[in-house]
Amino acid sequence: MTDAAVANPAQDWIAETVATHPVVLFMKGEPEQPRCGFSAQVVQILDHLGVDFVGVDVLQSDVLRDGIKVYSDWPTIPQLYVKGEFVGGCDIVREMFQAGELKPFLEEKGVLDA
Repeated sequence: MTDAAVANPAQDWIAETVATHPVVLFMKGEPEQPRCGFSAQVVQILDHLGVDFVGVDVLQSDVLRDGIKVYSDWPTIPQLYVKGEFVGGCDIVREMFQAGELKPFLEEKGVLDA
């Protein structure tokens, strides 16, 4: 049996979570208590804009922490997903916010009222 034929529960769980929730932030810690500065910055931006999002603490499991990096092909945490689409990490979210692009993007995706 090849590796590709073996089911990956972490990848399946991540895919289901991203598909089920309109806005998901894979982060270190929880939205109420981030455990890294980059995760805290993204939470602060989303809270400032009034975005309803689900935070997933990747520190709860090495399999989950490694799995999200493979899932997105992105090496760092946090990772923001909107309507199943990978948006980016802290730098990208912060740059979009500072450039005035994040709010219209979220409105366009239907996850933030105009």
